[in-house]
Amino acid sequence: MYTIDHWISGARVRSTSGRMGPVFQPATGEQQGQVGLASVEEIDAAVSAASEAFASWRSSSLSSRADILFRFRQIVDSRRDEIVQLISSEHGKVPSDAAGELARGIENIEFACGIPQMLKGSYSEQVSGGVDVYSLRQPLGVVAGITPFNFPAMVPMWMFANAIACGNTFVLKPSEKDPSTSMLIAEMFAEAGLPEGVFNVVHGDKVAVDRILEHPGISAVSFVGSTPIARYIYSTGTANGKRVQALGGAKNHMVVLPDADIDMAADAAVSAGYGSAGERCMAISVVVAVGDVADPLVEAIKARLPQVKVGPGTDPEAMMGPLITGEHRDKVASYLEGAPNEGARVIVDGRDADLPDKGFFLGVSLVDEVKPGMRVYDDEIFGPVLSVVRVDTYEDAVRLINDHPYGNGTAIFTRDGGAARAFQFDIQVGMVGINVPIPVPVSYYSFGGWKASLFGDANMYGPAGVDFYTRTKTVTSRWPDPATSKVDLGFPQTK
Repeated sequence: MYTIDHWISGARVRSTSGRMGPVFQPATGEQQGQVGLASVEEIDAAVSAASEAFASWRSSSLSSRADILFRFRQIVDSRRDEIVQLISSEHGKVPSDAAGELARGIENIEFACGIPQMLKGSYSEQVSGGVDVYSLRQPLGVVAGITPFNFPAMVPMWMFANAIACGNTFVLKPSEKDPSTSMLIAEMFAEAGLPEGVFNVVHGDKVAVDRILEHPGISAVSFVGSTPIARYIYSTGTANGKRVQALGGAKNHMVVLPDADIDMAADAAVSAGYGSAGERCMAISVVVAVGDVADPLVEAIKARLPQVKVGPGTDPEAMMGPLITGEHRDKVASYLEGAPNEGARVIVDGRDADLPDKGFFLGVSLVDEVKPGMRVYDDEIFGPVLSVVRVDTYEDAVRLINDHPYGNGTAIFTRDGGAARAFQFDIQVGMVGINVPIPVPVSYYSFGGWKASLFGDANMYGPAGVDFYTRTKTVTSRWPDPATSKVDLGFPQTK
């Protein structure tokens, strides 16, 4: 059984807290490692290392930062297979899914490589007699990221790529459920020539999280996770004077209008509902069937489910892996247990699937005749359970989505351009797909939901990420002849 250390000041550091957390192989259910859970003192050591590195890193040239990021991107790209296998081993997702995650993460590194262009300020000459004004973007200092288990490579890359490119130093607290990927990333950064202390990794639980939120040396915190924790992160971090972006949960709806192509919509629903075993905040968890499209759509989805092979990542034919823990699998299964009692109809029950004998597996599930007020509809299940809500009209579909407390992502499937345009205008959701089931923005846009899916004012990565990890300084400059100097107590005016 292996032990995962912290990464502080450019080296592995064994935890001294005396507390360890188990790291499982979800495909077998067996513990394969342990991770040290940081103490307050260990968090302080990481922040101290980042603080010491900040002065020299922020004064480094933009071209040198970009050069390191280019080298880092090349190293990550050359070792994709190694990263993918590590993700699959500790998270459980099949290699093809892990490869897709990594590819989207690399896009964010590529975006950050263009930091010289993105940090250009503005300049106005002669705003008044002999007076010029210009603005600059400068880094915040030490910033931190708290990331979830479901994307151990991609979500950290959403954060640290822009943060470090902007001149900040970074402390990453990844999920303790699959912590090894972050350590491999740290080693790759060191190989790329990143100075010691610019990127640090500390593992931990609530002790570590609370110290990050309270630490006076941390200027900003980025978080991705469930809504209750996001709300806590935001309120606690801002109360301690930090800039905070906290992305929460989701209940993503996919509207299918009567004119949609049934086969295409069914393919999309299955792909977006069950990929990564449903453990992603952009998964489609509710199909909203409008009018008479419901019956043929449900039959088309049901017909595809026997083709979804569930198995370990070592099985080349497996399309969906296990859930992250046995406890989470049992929680997801409880929604299938309770759905009929609330009036829903379980069409396909993943508990009855032909599954491996070991591991935290649950088959794909389809629940029809779901309505608001049912747990299977209201809650973020975060598993391979796809619900179908039947509505009469387009207006009913929009009202259903806008009334839900989450507003992360949504999609509409239709051949009608007018309906599609009306949908993107009417819907109160942060990310919208038109015949695209998972509308995760490309790296040069930004990611973020509305309502209870986002706490804070800044979206993540892309241009919004650069804004979040920098602050603006405006300079007003004049070089007058000393002979013209005089005392003037009036408020300065432009002339």
